[in-house]
Order: sequence, then structure tokens, then C-alpha cells
Amino acid sequence: MLNVALLSRWHPHASGYGRDFSSRSDVKVTVVWDEVPERGKAWAEELGCEFEADYDKVLARADVDAICCTAPTSMHKELFIKAAAAKKHIFTEKVLAATKQEALEIKEAVEAAGIKFCISFPMRTQPHILFAKKLIEDGTLGTINYLRVRNAHNGISGGWLPEHFKDPVTCGGGAMMDLGAHPMYLCSFLLGKPVKVSSTFNKLYDTPVDDNCVSVIEFENKVIAVSETGFVTDSSPFSLELSGTRGTFIVGGPDGKAWLKSSEKPSPFGGWMVPNLPKALPSAISQFVDAVLNDGEIIFGMDDAIALSELMDGAYRSYHEDRVVYFNEF
Repeated sequence: MLNVALLSRWHPHASGYGRDFSSRSDVKVTVVWDEVPERGKAWAEELGCEFEADYDKVLARADVDAICCTAPTSMHKELFIKAAAAKKHIFTEKVLAATKQEALEIKEAVEAAGIKFCISFPMRTQPHILFAKKLIEDGTLGTINYLRVRNAHNGISGGWLPEHFKDPVTCGGGAMMDLGAHPMYLCSFLLGKPVKVSSTFNKLYDTPVDDNCVSVIEFENKVIAVSETGFVTDSSPFSLELSGTRGTFIVGGPDGKAWLKSSEKPSPFGGWMVPNLPKALPSAISQFVDAVLNDGEIIFGMDDAIALSELMDGAYRSYHEDRVVYFNEF
């Protein structure tokens, strides 16, 4: 049995993680901590567990083996370094930290403690992303030269995003830092090491955070990637376009279907085909629980988390300084 402490209901995904952990037969949610005590107490009451306002006391409990963190991004470094010192395993919502330097400090603490770490990158478990990776590896699309990933919703324009999620200090940024993490970690997973980035972020609505964002990234393999996100777009389905010298793979549209056209492996009709996709991988929570209890594999761990923080750090430097940022600068 894995005993888990839930840290903060700040993030919109917190309630879902709480339900997912508490619904498992091999997990027990033993305590909730929240930087806003009233919010934490209400959550603990819903889950039927204890609330503890003192984080140090949470970490000192014998019935806490791991933490699930959905606290403000600005608090991650302190929370994780303390958890590592207490030998508590860490599961976290993205991003690990808003800067590469903070992420590296967390990595040092986690590795020194020898604990398990998992960051939630749900799209990396999905069949179409696994298939895209395979297409790159087996050369079906020839030499890859372009990737575009879009993930957007209407959290601000639709009025449902919590007000505290519009604080650039606690969040570390706006739409790109949160929702844009999905395109960013997919770009990193599919393409490798970035060289430079140029960002255009704006504020369509009168809020302190970026709400409509595009970053253009060049990778070491010469691929150009476009990472798009926003909190102001209604009915904008996830989309991915991966292109090379011998073909293109597209995912998206209202039905979310995947389409492939390749001169390496033409369809019987010589045109677009709907490919057979692989099975999805276990969820991030399942990977984390299996890793702690059975020493199972976590497919996106600390190095993947560092890569995401590096991309975000560069993207926001480009936005704030209005220039192209080279990743060898930091």
C-alpha cells in the first residue's frame, strides 16, 4: 500500500488527481496540505482524510510515503527539496519549475535522496504520440523537418479559469507555462535538444498573464517546431503535424483522427491512410505507483522534467526580452 499526501488544491487538475489516487486499491490518501487552509480542509473532508496545515509535520508522518503536488509552481522548489530530504517520493503536475536553474536544484535533491520521481505528461502515453515517435525512428517520413503542436482552450475567454491562475508570480507565467507545457514536452520528446527559441505571446484579455501564445523552436537536428497554446480559444481541438522529406503525419480535427501519407510506405490507394496505432501506455499515476511499490518503470522522469523547464525558461526569456534566445546562454 502506498500512502500519499496531497499538496494543495491550487491547480485545476488537483481534484482529478485526488480522485485518481484515492480510487486505487493500492493507494491510501492519508493527509491533505494546502497553503490556503480553508481550501485544504474542505478537500480533506471530501476525501475522508486528515488535514495538516504544517508541511513539516506532513513530511514527518510515518503514514506518508509520497507526495502528489498540485501546489503553485513558485512553491515547487521548496516543497520538493524538503520532500526529498524526508525521503518522500514525488509525483507532480507540470511544470517542475519555471526556470532551468531551479529545476536543476530540485534534480540534485531528488537524486541525492534516491527517491522515485514522476511528472505528469499524459500526452506521452497516448497512441498517436507513440506512433509519431516510431515514425521518426523508423524513417517512414524521411528526414524530419517540421513539427507543429497546438493545445488551447477558453479558460479565460470562457470565464472558468480560477482567478488565482492568472497570477504570473505563483504560476510562473500564463497560458504557455501551463497549458502550453503539453506541446512543449511533446516537442522535446519527439525532437531532442533545442538550439534557439523565439516567442510571440500577447494578452487578448486584460489579465496579468499571457493568454495567446506561439513559440518557434529550432532543434539540433535542424527541425523547426511550432508550439501553440492559449486560454482564449473556443472549440480548438488538439492538433499535431509532423512532416519530413518523404511524408506527413497529422492528428486533429473534431474527431481527433490520425492520418498518414508516406512515399516510403504508400497506402493501397497511393494517398492518405488511417494508420493502426499502438496501445496507450499506463497513466502517469499508474507508472508512479508501480515504480514505488514494485520498482517499475517511469517513462518520463527527472530528465524529461528538466527538458520542459529549459524550454519554458527559454520561451519566456524570449517573450520578456523580445528577442531570439539561444539555449547555450543558460
